[in-house]
Amino acid sequence: MVVIYTKGRDGGLSELGRTEVVLNSLNPKWITKHNITYHFEVVQTLVFRVYDVDTQFHNVDVKMLRLEEQQFLGEATCALSQIVPKSDRLLTLDLVYREDSESSRSNRHRDRGKLIVHAEESVSSKTTVEMSLRCSDLEYKDLFSKSDPFLIISKLTESGTAIPVCKTEVIKNELKPAWKPIYLNIQQVGSKDSPLIMECFNFNNNGKHDLIGKIQKSLADLEKLHAIGQGENLFLPTTVGHDYQNKILKSQLFVDKFTESVQHTFLDYLAGGCELNFMVAVDFTASNGNPRLPDSLHYIDPSGRPNAYQKAIIDVVEVLQFYDSDKRFPAWGFGARPIDGPVNHCFNLNGSSHYCEVEGIQGIMMAYTSALQNVSLAGPTLFGPVITNAALNASQSVANGGRKYFVLLIITDGVVTDLQETKDALVKASDLPLSILIVGVGGADFKEMEILDADKGERLESSTGRVASRDIVQFVPFRDVQSGEISVVQALLAELPSQFLTYMRSRDVKPIL
Repeated sequence: MVVIYTKGRDGGLSELGRTEVVLNSLNPKWITKHNITYHFEVVQTLVFRVYDVDTQFHNVDVKMLRLEEQQFLGEATCALSQIVPKSDRLLTLDLVYREDSESSRSNRHRDRGKLIVHAEESVSSKTTVEMSLRCSDLEYKDLFSKSDPFLIISKLTESGTAIPVCKTEVIKNELKPAWKPIYLNIQQVGSKDSPLIMECFNFNNNGKHDLIGKIQKSLADLEKLHAIGQGENLFLPTTVGHDYQNKILKSQLFVDKFTESVQHTFLDYLAGGCELNFMVAVDFTASNGNPRLPDSLHYIDPSGRPNAYQKAIIDVVEVLQFYDSDKRFPAWGFGARPIDGPVNHCFNLNGSSHYCEVEGIQGIMMAYTSALQNVSLAGPTLFGPVITNAALNASQSVANGGRKYFVLLIITDGVVTDLQETKDALVKASDLPLSILIVGVGGADFKEMEILDADKGERLESSTGRVASRDIVQFVPFRDVQSGEISVVQALLAELPSQFLTYMRSRDVKPIL
């Protein structure tokens, strides 16, 4: 019998389920399937423990078996993201003894057999919902004109944190907006019964958008609203004294269309030979502070505690490394002066003048610490050259017929100086297989960054008036989410699968299944 566990962030195990008992076999094949919701944005560690169930318990329901009364044969551990990108979705693991088992040290290295794990995607997670949403009787939020409304739809995590998964366009000067259809993958939100927060905002150019009203509904609830043709009143959380109350508004949300269809999913593309390629760019401008002093954002703590730059790199690479087959990552720095030259706004982190790639997380960390000793921090903060370099990698891959999607992580402590050049580079890059994650570290005012992240507003426009074909930027200030359960990574990575799918579908790229 196999007992399957999921491993939490704190290392604690929670039991997911048990297989049936296969009698008298040294090569058992178990039939029982266990459902687990795949979350791209976190590393989901699975632990499998194999037991020999004593003959006297063969008629007992497996759920009732006391594990301490069975003979432990070995365990295997893997991340769910090690299985799902494989074309056959099969992973072979060596069974080993637990460190805390009583057996002698020599016994632990004996061959204890192998465990083959097979995963398949359920049909429900291939189901995409198309919805057309509109609102009526929205309130005026602008002084001299009607509101400029848009919707953000977020899923709720178990800890109650909202993660945006979808947004509409902004409709200017309209109190009865009807937005273009939106597409939501059921697996992306959890299930049809998972709660969703739907917030209607009034768009402001400064990035501080006013909440007009919100509702909490599952996809199943929204389907019912569509079926009966009725609207649902929005509410606005208000404070009365020390109490929070929801003020019910006259404004209503209507679901004019609700259809379901089965489409290729993110996992289909991974199994069909597509992969993610990770790239990183680190801000070496002087505003980070002298790296030798403890108050610097670049300070390397002798105790080994990672600084904000190292933490952001580790958090993102830990998730993405499973989807990058060679684990060789281009790594750049910007805003520093190499020992022998002028300020460079895109230099290879490893110090080489010929190649920019490093090996794995360790490679990035070593290149980063060595760069801190070999460059002097300068400025200003320019993103344009780094984005152009990343876009060049993506366009070369497309030209060579590659089935890769690129993810660039930019970590910065300050507001970008070349805002228009950055917008131009982003608009150009929006036609390429590329997403850009920006993490803001330190205490700067990152309002300008919100403009680059079209999450809360309009698509970016270049200096020539060209509009980005899709939203490819996600921005998050590191300080925002350090305290809660959800790491900055989850907030950043949650939208990556849908950005990937938007690109693949718009180019009519099909997975090779």
